[in-house]
Amino acid sequence: MDPFEVRMRFTSLLTHLSASHTSLQKAAIFALKNREMDEDLHSCILEQLERNSMNSRANIMFFIEHLCDMSVKEGHMEYVRMVQRDVLRIVEGVVGGGQEGKANVKVVRKVLHALQSRSILLPATVSELEDVLNARDLPSHPALSNSTNNNNNSNSNIKSQRNGALRLDKRQIEQRIEEDRERHKRLRESIWAVPGEAEEELDRLWEEGSEIAEDDYVAGREDLEERRQGIEFGVA
Repeated sequence: MDPFEVRMRFTSLLTHLSASHTSLQKAAIFALKNREMDEDLHSCILEQLERNSMNSRANIMFFIEHLCDMSVKEGHMEYVRMVQRDVLRIVEGVVGGGQEGKANVKVVRKVLHALQSRSILLPATVSELEDVLNARDLPSHPALSNSTNNNNNSNSNIKSQRNGALRLDKRQIEQRIEEDRERHKRLRESIWAVPGEAEEELDRLWEEGSEIAEDDYVAGREDLEERRQGIEFGVA
């Protein structure tokens, strides 16, 4: 594949990330198979954090954790170094974008502490980033919280949401709930995972990681058309 095809394929993988372990692994394998373009592919990650929805940004954050893990195992530390270099921009990208970005604070905090536990990020760095997260955090999120307390405050927050102070798309909320369920399910299943089966799955994905199929071109064209329509109608 030429550089344009690699970027298009990787962008498509990032755009279609989900809570599925396979989707995260497939994108990480592709990045490592095309490590000679690591700087370009890292820039794709940063670009997608600036353009995508709340849930997509959360999935990319989980992907970054996965990519760092696989990079360490493969001995290719460039992706890790670029994440360390741009971690503030990454965090601001995931929790930014207006009020809806606040729903990603817990996701970012979880990934940062996971990276710290693997010695990818220093405790001092994570501590400094906590200040950024604390500035963005909400005591209670009216759309994603399961708490039944403080009904009056929740009703007031919902009214504020309707007035535009805090606006979250219902479809995004439902998607986040479903993806959180998938992650919890995968976490439970990982306890009983059979190492041999996991290695076979990794080998299969690694072999397929560099392939580009017709549906990737279709996804790329659809993504390009959506962006053109967004520009035409004044949507960021």
